[in-house]
Amino acid sequence: MIETGIPSEKAILVGINYPGQNENDINEFIDELAFLAETAGVIPVERFIQKLNIPNAATFVGSGKTAEIAGFVAANNIDLAIFDDELSPVQIRNLENTLQCRVLDRTNLILDIFARRARTSHARKQVELAQYQYLLPRLRRMWTHLERQRGGIGMRGPGETELETDRRLIRDKIALLKEQLKKIDVQMATQRKNRGRLVRVSLVDIPTWENQP
Repeated sequence: MIETGIPSEKAILVGINYPGQNENDINEFIDELAFLAETAGVIPVERFIQKLNIPNAATFVGSGKTAEIAGFVAANNIDLAIFDDELSPVQIRNLENTLQCRVLDRTNLILDIFARRARTSHARKQVELAQYQYLLPRLRRMWTHLERQRGGIGMRGPGETELETDRRLIRDKIALLKEQLKKIDVQMATQRKNRGRLVRVSLVDIPTWENQP
């Protein structure tokens, strides 16, 4: 038989055990992250946890743990590394350069799940707005990722002009989505108000006494 389905992506989960947390606490957080990953259609295959007072500013976890994770990713053809806390643009860029796989944080993962499950126009626009607001400060990391493909005609890396153009476009999109959400909110408020004005009629079955003795 020929397999025609799209294979699920394999992911590793990464978290920090902060002071004051016991192993049960961090395991519950990572279990929840694993559930979110599965909900998004990803297969979690391994988890990495490091005890730290604060996240490493460059790579979230320490350099030794980052090297350990990179070795596992390379040896097991991992598609995705999902981190339990929100990552900065610098951390995402450094981690993708080191791990050579896509990197997501908990926020990005949850937004993806919401996007998949949004049904109404209002919900879809709310999620889209949140995604653009999440994306805006991370644009430079995305261009840096594209620049790694440089090496031939037509593959020159984009420069500041393209970066600023994309920032402007996304800001315009954010403003447009906010305006659309305001209009939808007004429409929904009007509909609720009109429903309150509907005349309510009750039909009551009143017995007749003509045939009573």
